[in-house]
Amino acid sequence: MDAQKPMFPSAFEVETPAGAEGWKDLYPYYTHFQPARREEDDATFWFCNSQHWPTPFRPFDTIMLDFAIKGLGQYNTRHLVVPPANGVDYRILNGYVYFSPVAVAPELIEARVPQFMERAGHYFQNWGELYANWKEKVLAMIGELDAIEFTALPDVEDIAVVTGGKGLDSTNQLFDQYDKAIELCYKIWQYHFEFLNLGYAAYLDFFGFVKEQFPTIPDQAIAKMVQGVDSELFRPDDEIKKLAKLAVELGCADALKTGTVDEALAAVAKAPGGDKWLAQWEEAKDPWFNFTSGNGFYSTDKYWIDHLDIPMAYLRDYIERVEDGDEIMRPTAKLLAERDRITAEYREMMDADAQEVFDGKLGLARVVFPYVEDHNFYIEHWALGVFWRKMRQLSKLLSDQGFWENDEDMFFLNRNEIRDVLWDYSSSWAIGVRKRGTELWPAEIERRRGIHKALSSVRPLPALNNPPEVITEPFTIMLWGITSDAVERWVAADDTSGELKGMAAAPGEVEGVARVLSSPDQLSELQKGEILVTPVTAPSWAPVFGKISAAVTDIGGMMSHAAIVCREYGLPAVTGTGNASSRIETGMRLRVNGNTGTVTVLDEA
Repeated sequence: MDAQKPMFPSAFEVETPAGAEGWKDLYPYYTHFQPARREEDDATFWFCNSQHWPTPFRPFDTIMLDFAIKGLGQYNTRHLVVPPANGVDYRILNGYVYFSPVAVAPELIEARVPQFMERAGHYFQNWGELYANWKEKVLAMIGELDAIEFTALPDVEDIAVVTGGKGLDSTNQLFDQYDKAIELCYKIWQYHFEFLNLGYAAYLDFFGFVKEQFPTIPDQAIAKMVQGVDSELFRPDDEIKKLAKLAVELGCADALKTGTVDEALAAVAKAPGGDKWLAQWEEAKDPWFNFTSGNGFYSTDKYWIDHLDIPMAYLRDYIERVEDGDEIMRPTAKLLAERDRITAEYREMMDADAQEVFDGKLGLARVVFPYVEDHNFYIEHWALGVFWRKMRQLSKLLSDQGFWENDEDMFFLNRNEIRDVLWDYSSSWAIGVRKRGTELWPAEIERRRGIHKALSSVRPLPALNNPPEVITEPFTIMLWGITSDAVERWVAADDTSGELKGMAAAPGEVEGVARVLSSPDQLSELQKGEILVTPVTAPSWAPVFGKISAAVTDIGGMMSHAAIVCREYGLPAVTGTGNASSRIETGMRLRVNGNTGTVTVLDEA
């Protein structure tokens, strides 16, 4: 490959969108492509991680990027000493995040193997006990976050502060609570990765062994051997399904079909059996409605427990389908039967020694792999939902103090600037003078809002610089679907033929009408039987997977959320197409072949 003619442009050659001048001011210096390091950064292949961060960041939201990637790196590099992989380097360009996995030098891999085996082996051998301890730790952190309160400073300290010889004022509590919230978020992200890469590693170990035994076996066949998991990530959706069935059984479904959430609940309360239904609704809310329609990484994500109209809309759809006689539960029994069939077939073709190794690796993968999805509920949904709720409370408090106009404007500041605002508030209160930031921040927030809007109007480049001749890093392939073939598809993004190629992520073949969505706010537009086409799905989109006939995404590998959820719902899926959401339009008739990874446009109408 000619080094003088990169396959993708350099970050230093990418133009700033009109109206986004000064965008670098929004993000920390360490996220920039810096001219002094151009030679090094240009020699590195970077891909846009639009699977986890599909839209530009507001300044405060980079906290999730920082903490997530640091947590990923520490477990690969310093805790587990994963033999072939260190962490993931990252940069922000025009508001979008670009990743570059950091490989271990080949000559150092062998020396890391014994350390990894000892450390990972301890977790694998004590998985049940350690995972139970993990849940206790995370739930304790959620409780601590939930207990945080932000209170406006009083006009005068209570007399008890003076007579009790306290010697401190209310500003200490304000700083302590903010610092504690940030610290808890940081710790929660470290817990996020304590088990995650072990779940992937166990699957990759099993995957590699099966590939050695059967070099031509489809990747899907191996994935089927661990499907049918009873993941807690599906519980929110399952709770809504149970509520729909109960409403029909009790005869109070009609009361739920119209009106606002409050109006519908009031109508149910008056209906026969309504009290029983309402009791189950309340029981389901905590914790299972601590669930976001996004992925939890953005301050703009909406959580069911704060926006009850979201689960109510899913409930109404399920009620209609139950009344129509549809089976709304996941086809778990069918999946397990297929899992056992394909497992037995391949196992039977091995000799006795290989069967023993196969049984051990498969057993471990089935035990640990569910964590790959389960952790999402506890971390991204529940814990981060509480964190964002507390930050919105703080933003409103500071808005009430005149620092900005809207309750959510705080997220256009970074986390260190917010602490400066807290100091401005505290010191001016203590001195008895006007706050300095009330004249500064409204205009600056408006400037940043305009920059963010301009950044959001332009889609990111899929990658920067030259990719390696062959992409072999397993996590990059499995999670993000970044393969040599995928890169070739990005280069041919201007292809206007009627066929798109991606990763065969979930088996099956269907024909149907496309529904192109770019945001979870559009999920209500989906009609029964349509094919979902989107840049990326979130785990919380599960309630619509029982409604669609197939899914097609721009990015994602065999172990992306879209692939896993589609396999669990028995739906065909093609992921990692690169640009399906921009080449396909709503209303087009498609054929989706999840066995071959192809999407064919049958009709432009």
